[in-house]
Amino acid sequence: MDGFAVLDTLFNGERSLQLWFGLFVVTGIVAGLVTGFFKSRKIQPKGFKWHRFRMEGLYGVINVAISGTIIAWSTGWLQDNSMIVIDPAPVNWWMVAVEYIAYFFLFDTWFYWLHRWMHKEPIYTYVHKLHHLSTSPNLLTTISVNPLESLINGGFVPIFLTCATLLALPISEQAMFLIGPTNIIMGLYVHSGYEFLPRWWNKSWATKWFITATFHDQHHKYFNYNFGGYMTIWDYMCGTKRKKYEVDFEKVAVRNAKPASAPSEGAQV
Repeated sequence: MDGFAVLDTLFNGERSLQLWFGLFVVTGIVAGLVTGFFKSRKIQPKGFKWHRFRMEGLYGVINVAISGTIIAWSTGWLQDNSMIVIDPAPVNWWMVAVEYIAYFFLFDTWFYWLHRWMHKEPIYTYVHKLHHLSTSPNLLTTISVNPLESLINGGFVPIFLTCATLLALPISEQAMFLIGPTNIIMGLYVHSGYEFLPRWWNKSWATKWFITATFHDQHHKYFNYNFGGYMTIWDYMCGTKRKKYEVDFEKVAVRNAKPASAPSEGAQV
């Protein structure tokens, strides 16, 4: 029975997708380490600093404790008072897609314009500067943020859900299964310090509008460019995209395709 129970968990039930996704991630990490993929795809090969990493960990703990508590409490209060309603009923896949796309574009707009605002003094000094102490991002950079900035960015989800509820268009539970992980995965990816996307990404009309780790990494390195959160659309429209972004992206994306004996061009990035 134990064997059948394990098989049932792996191939059926609510946890099967989570287990397979976890296995996929672990396999990818191991393969990346063994093949040297991670080493070749480091955006700033000499950018990592242990002292900065330790400080980011400290700032991250403080930030999560404060902003996480406030956002969780306020979201719970809004739900208790029926100002946020999550629709538990099954909905058609196209409705889930519409809700998710609406969130995706609205958050990107919210993030872009408030991000640019946070680069203005005195807001920059008191709110955003802490995050920019990290000029070569890593995973901890994601949460190494002033709690005020976390409230500005993280507060979008309860605002989005409240507006949808007040408009009598409550977001479905299925869409929330996508929205929650998107926040986490995108935040970790763009701050990872590694570029995982293929070299053709910025050459395809269908994909060039979605940001890459290199895109956001350059925001930390060069400061006044690449403000988008999920997409590059606003940066293209407003002229804030760094001109050498595509060139630098390709330099990183082709490194692992070069022979081991070839001169390394990664140091130029």
